[in-house]
Amino acid sequence: MEKDLIKSELITTARSSDNETVCRSLVTKSKADNIVFRRRFKEKAINYFFLANGILAIVILLAIFSLLFIEGFPALKKIGWGGFFLSDHWDPTSPEKESYGILAMVLSTLMVTFGALLIAVPVGIACAAYIADVANQKVREIVKPVIEILAGIPSVVIGFLGIVLVGPMLAKLFGITNGLNAVNGAILLAIMSLPTIISISEDAIISVPQELKNASLALGATRWQTLIRVTIPSALSGIIAAVMLGMGRAIGETMTVLMACGNAPALPHSFLDSVRTMTATIAIELGETVQGDIHYRSLFVIGFVLFLMTFFVNLISDIVLQKYQNIGR
Repeated sequence: MEKDLIKSELITTARSSDNETVCRSLVTKSKADNIVFRRRFKEKAINYFFLANGILAIVILLAIFSLLFIEGFPALKKIGWGGFFLSDHWDPTSPEKESYGILAMVLSTLMVTFGALLIAVPVGIACAAYIADVANQKVREIVKPVIEILAGIPSVVIGFLGIVLVGPMLAKLFGITNGLNAVNGAILLAIMSLPTIISISEDAIISVPQELKNASLALGATRWQTLIRVTIPSALSGIIAAVMLGMGRAIGETMTVLMACGNAPALPHSFLDSVRTMTATIAIELGETVQGDIHYRSLFVIGFVLFLMTFFVNLISDIVLQKYQNIGR
């Protein structure tokens, strides 16, 4: 009897311990399932959040595109595509016949923008290469904050400097009566584009693997040859992105070109002529028009053209970046 009682007690104890083990395993599994569920929920929530932001950006872009086109289409319909884009005469307040040709403004915008890039691109890339690959730590700590301060200067201040400083210098240098011209605007826009070009180009140059530089130096190349033939070509995709962003900054700038370019709505023949860009025209005339009339809607057409120019600049930059990324792979 005693043996049977001991045996039954042992069996009961074993069963209870098995039940406890099973219960513990179930609790552990339940906790693990809860952790996995929460993690998956968080991942899906983050995924949907970023998806919603991407869709929102596309919706806003399409809304801006639609607004500009809808508001400007009546002007295009009345004036005609040829009269609007092929004419260089803009005079909405003429008592004889109103003119709405934007060819002169488009050429002025492109002239000032590419003039700024001719100055800013070589200076910006050279400065970025110096900071990233040549300068010591002390010089880098001094130059980088100066560049960041330059990016924080308001555009109206730079335009004022163009009027009182750069303009008179250009007038004296070239022997002209007025220094408010395309060269003045190009110089000022180059100064405003430099922080963007320098910062992004520097990041691209720094991200080039050190192994590539060491291999070039080991093959007998000088430090200068390594920088020109290895480092900069390897960072070319980032440098192109920097140039495109600087170009976008130059195209969209308003206050500086409004103050420093002379605002002459005529077809420019040289960089020493006074010009009026598309952004300056919108800023000057939008507040003086009657809402809904042909002049008002023509300014929306200018904004639409400016929007398309910026869009194609970004599209080309993206195509170029994809090309160099595929080559790098």
